[in-house]
Amino acid sequence: MKDMVANQGKFLDPAITADGSARATVALTDPQTLWFNTGTLCNITCANCYIQSSPTNDALVYITADEVRDYLDQLEERKWAVREIAFTGGEPFMNPQMIDITRAALERGYEVLILTNAMLPMMRKTMRTGLLDLNAAYPGKLTLRISVDHYDEALHNAERGVGSFAKTLIGMNWLRDNDIPMAVAGRSVFGDSDANSRAGYAAFFAKHGYKIDAQNPGMCVLFPEMDESVEVPEITTACWGILNKSPNDIMCASSRMVVKRKGADAPTVLACTLLPYEPEFELGATLAEAETSVALNHAHCAKFCVLGGASCSA
Repeated sequence: MKDMVANQGKFLDPAITADGSARATVALTDPQTLWFNTGTLCNITCANCYIQSSPTNDALVYITADEVRDYLDQLEERKWAVREIAFTGGEPFMNPQMIDITRAALERGYEVLILTNAMLPMMRKTMRTGLLDLNAAYPGKLTLRISVDHYDEALHNAERGVGSFAKTLIGMNWLRDNDIPMAVAGRSVFGDSDANSRAGYAAFFAKHGYKIDAQNPGMCVLFPEMDESVEVPEITTACWGILNKSPNDIMCASSRMVVKRKGADAPTVLACTLLPYEPEFELGATLAEAETSVALNHAHCAKFCVLGGASCSA
């Protein structure tokens, strides 16, 4: 939810900022990635999870392979030039249909990205067997992006719990040994510079023999922290020129996310992967409805996407 203390009076009107300026909007100009949230249930509870995933949070329930196929049909009908289907959670491998869901996207010719902690849910025999089969059938099309909050074990464990780093390494080593492509997602919550972070991850990858380029932002993604208690500026239409940025570079110009809410009869389409609980970012049940422009009416829009320059996609 929006923090009304840090950003008092801001992000209230989708058209106008607090000082009366025209709020910036972003049109869907070049759809490249369709995201699916596979469900908010997770095997662990992290200290700073933006979506509050946990072993008990089922606010977003498991999406099914048939529901995913329906949206893949819509992609073809709407002629979106999407190249990538991406899955996030929660922990995607908690979803019992995760292998079938992944296959549904791969067999249509899409690249597939799965965000995972590479821990015990991924390491179940059924999931490992499925990943091996999919990687063999669709070589080079499947990538798993592993959440490694920090390359230092103690700092990673401070976010994800004691022992989590070692369990993630077991999963990463299995992926490495079976030539399943990996990327990594880290966080800037620890205050490291970008250069120092990438140097640290490079040493970590080299130590373990992971084929991940720490200097490639698509393979080693370093996310700015999404802290709603910090005051951020609103983005106006004038900001594009001031910041020398284009709305076409913002994540909602190139992606949408499908979720299924607890108790809902069918999934719905959201503007953004980062705002699963904000009703004004819900665009409708179909991709046709989701082709509307998005008002940058949240602190995450400013800090994470416009000022932070971050993107969840590869």
